Amino acid sequence: MEAAQGYPQIRQVVLDTPNARRLAEFYRQLLGLRYRPGDEPPAAGEPDPHGEDWLVLRDATGHNRLAFQQVSELPGATWPKGPHPQQLHLDLTVPTVAQLEVQHQRALALGARLLFDRSDDAEEPLRVYADPAGHPFCIFVAPAGP
Repeated sequence: MEAAQGYPQIRQVVLDTPNARRLAEFYRQLLGLRYRPGDEPPAAGEPDPHGEDWLVLRDATGHNRLAFQQVSELPGATWPKGPHPQQLHLDLTVPTVAQLEVQHQRALALGARLLFDRSDDAEEPLRVYADPAGHPFCIFVAPAGP
């Protein structure tokens, strides 16, 4: 196993955001992830110290996948051109064009903004979005597997 040979392992991808709770909720709902124990939203009207600092989302097996770090300000990405191009983006895949359409509607309903639409491409249908904090991400059709 390569980890035994001393290679570092990716623990999670961390996104800076001026509203950690909002962005965590967006990706939790979009990707079906769960909060790390203790990071769940507080009851209505209660303080949210974790949401004002650092939140972690895990997959169904308990592995950390995404984390959100609160920052005071974040210049919006201006992808594909401009003074603030993307510095990182997430590639999300679905198995069919029909699922691309379903996830398109979900992403928009959750607060994503469409940046680029190539859903009619015969070889690789895709759409590029900005999440609520402005980070670009793609959803495209790709076969299952590594």
